[in-house]
Amino acid sequence: MSKSALAPYAVHAEESRGRLHREPESPTRSLFQRDRDRIIHSTAFRRLEYKTQVFVNHEGDHYRTRLTHSLEVAQIARSASRALGLNEDLAEAVALAHDLGHTPFGHAGEEALDEVMRPFGGFEHNDQTLRILTRLERRYAEFDGLNLTWEALEGTVKHNGPLVGGAATRPVPSSIAVYVRQHDLELATWPSAEAQVAALADDIAYNNHDIDDGLRAELFTVTDLDEVPLVGPVFREVRQTYPNLEGARLIHESIRRLIDRMASDLLAETRRRISDARLRSAAEVRALGAATVAFSDTMRANDKALKAFLFERMYRHYRVNRMSSKARRIVRELFQLLHQEPQCLPTEWRQQADDAGTEVTARVVADYIAGMTDRFALDEHARLFDRYAKP
Repeated sequence: MSKSALAPYAVHAEESRGRLHREPESPTRSLFQRDRDRIIHSTAFRRLEYKTQVFVNHEGDHYRTRLTHSLEVAQIARSASRALGLNEDLAEAVALAHDLGHTPFGHAGEEALDEVMRPFGGFEHNDQTLRILTRLERRYAEFDGLNLTWEALEGTVKHNGPLVGGAATRPVPSSIAVYVRQHDLELATWPSAEAQVAALADDIAYNNHDIDDGLRAELFTVTDLDEVPLVGPVFREVRQTYPNLEGARLIHESIRRLIDRMASDLLAETRRRISDARLRSAAEVRALGAATVAFSDTMRANDKALKAFLFERMYRHYRVNRMSSKARRIVRELFQLLHQEPQCLPTEWRQQADDAGTEVTARVVADYIAGMTDRFALDEHARLFDRYAKP
């Protein structure tokens, strides 16, 4: 994307800070297009097809997975970036990379892995994403990881805001802290506007596809949504406009309108902030001290109310709780056995581990488990704990 086609506050490929490991650039693709392509071709990205968003993969063919979620986030991020004059390729790369570090079984798997890893520095999916991008993907002859640009790594690590100072309250995760000593990602500043767009695109995507998946799973009904701000009025609007519309079309038509209204609000509020701050460069976006890309106060309140509804009626529904309970148990048991008996790890992982019980072994086991798909984790658990399963 040429510099002339972008807004002055966008990230321009010509001004990139480059890659940690120097290499020839492509004559036909920009730096950020290559970042996107490397992410798409990575092993971790392919595995997202069989990683839980809310429902475990075998629950049904039509529920979202981490892969379909990431694609939806990328689509929204590209559209919003184009409307704002931002670098679509960078926004897409961050959107596609943001969930690479997720464990099998969604947040339940992450909670369990963090619990057992607490004596060894804990586990956090954003930290794991950086490990994948800079260490665990082993595809290239001259370096580990994908050797993404500084801007793609910065945006991935900080897409939800600064990690130190200001409103940041948690310690910097261990792998991020180690990495920034050799490649400073400036953790105290806000990320690029492109990364901020990807973060809000994530919110828009999962709020709306969780409504769709929750209705499909019959965890709640359209009538239950009536009192949810924004959502209820939009569903009523569609019912009034199309009184005889079948259920599936009603849901899809309503959700597409919800996505449009949330995205339109993001664009309007972001343009207002850019104008008020008179932003003229990506450096000014990073130094602003507050988010540049945001919802209005009204939309933030709507977003909060929808999240509260989904938390109560979907994420804590007994059927989801049962899946989550089983998932946590599987992850804990896999970790405990493999940490105590690293000789049970596959050869390539065993070679990286130290003696049983060490921090090195714990991190190797965490990397191994975090990379599993839902179905592989279920199969591996059966192989190790079911006496009738094939080893």
